[in-house]
Amino acid sequence: MFQKLFHLKENGTDVKTEVIGGITTFMAMAYILAVNPSILSQSGMDSQAVLIATALAAFVGTLCMTFMANYPFALAPGLGLNAYFAYTVCGTMGYSWELALLAVFAEGLVFLALSLTNVREAIFNAIPMQLKKGVSVGIGLFIAFLGLQNAHIVVNSDSTLVTMVKFTKDFHTTGISALLALIGLVIISVLYIKNVKGSILLGILITWALGILAQFTGLYAGDSVLPVWSDFNLGAISKTFGQCFSSAAFATFRILDFIVIMFSFLFVDIFDTLGTMIACADKAKMLDKDGKLPRIRSALLADSIATSCGAILGTSTTTTFVESSSGVSEGARTGLASVVTGLLFFLSIFLSPVFIAIPGFATAPALIFVGFLMITAVKDIHFDNAIEAIPAYLTLLTMPILYSISDGIAVGFISYVVLHLLAGKAKEIKPLMYVLAVLFVLKYIFL
Repeated sequence: MFQKLFHLKENGTDVKTEVIGGITTFMAMAYILAVNPSILSQSGMDSQAVLIATALAAFVGTLCMTFMANYPFALAPGLGLNAYFAYTVCGTMGYSWELALLAVFAEGLVFLALSLTNVREAIFNAIPMQLKKGVSVGIGLFIAFLGLQNAHIVVNSDSTLVTMVKFTKDFHTTGISALLALIGLVIISVLYIKNVKGSILLGILITWALGILAQFTGLYAGDSVLPVWSDFNLGAISKTFGQCFSSAAFATFRILDFIVIMFSFLFVDIFDTLGTMIACADKAKMLDKDGKLPRIRSALLADSIATSCGAILGTSTTTTFVESSSGVSEGARTGLASVVTGLLFFLSIFLSPVFIAIPGFATAPALIFVGFLMITAVKDIHFDNAIEAIPAYLTLLTMPILYSISDGIAVGFISYVVLHLLAGKAKEIKPLMYVLAVLFVLKYIFL
């Protein structure tokens, strides 16, 4: 049966290898079950509802990838996109989380349409590679900054805006939380250096265990970090399911602002998805002689369907995870591995009290470390070519400082067009870049 469905022999694999690969991928990306509710709850969403939605979105999206493309790629709500959702759209911009979900739903439909045509390639090719790298690095820095904040390592300062926490002040709450987060970061780093599978998830769990120990010994006096099984309620999903179509989603609807929000989601989703797929496929030697991924249209369709389904369930953009490469490293080559990963995400729903109980100081190190993984793309920015590098630099600089992914993207696009025009290199600008730059300028004029 498995041979018929997944063509195991043709792909040089077997059931055992695929199962191990699927489990490995789940271990590598299961941290999102703890991190996503922690981030999206900042927008006012119910933590347990978000966790269930996260697990279901990962389950549905990964199975779509399985049966539409037969690739060992797993999907789940992505880091960076959830941060943009909670801290920019619902925080800085002041929109409801219902409207943000509507934007994610619409983005999925647009991504679906683009995946069915050649427009997707046109958009991808129109945006300079240096800007793409700048966005990736900027999101990494933004995520890391969020982690430092959530850990209370970085705190507010009236004179310098931000400063380091004073560990001895409020030691039993803020101080110990920051200390545990730093210990957690060291643990994750060491595990990663030693190539331990699921290093991020293990780091979260070990840090959480240290937090429980600190609570029992009286060192930690904050909110309880123990799971409350009596609060387990599968019906919590009703708090987010279908809310993207509720009246609350349209209460503050403004078309131009909505387009900008949707485009920001779409932009990051497109390049994150394509980059991840190509990277994982290259590792698995799935690319053809021209460096292209067979059945990429089917894979992108699966990704876009997962995004819209995730929005209906109640979570931010669902995308292909680069952690899929961990399963690929174990020999996974087909959708059977994805089936295993998807089923494990589904089963994790019944452990939701565990993931909900994981405190911010345990998930924060994961954010900081994932930020490190993302900023490695800075090495691909050609700083010797100033006209290309400066917009990328402004993009990665402004995202964490302005506390906004969309503003970082906007600054990058506008500066790219302006610098090329003033330098007499207008011919190097693709027409689509003009359109996008004008849209961002209009956003700042009218919004």
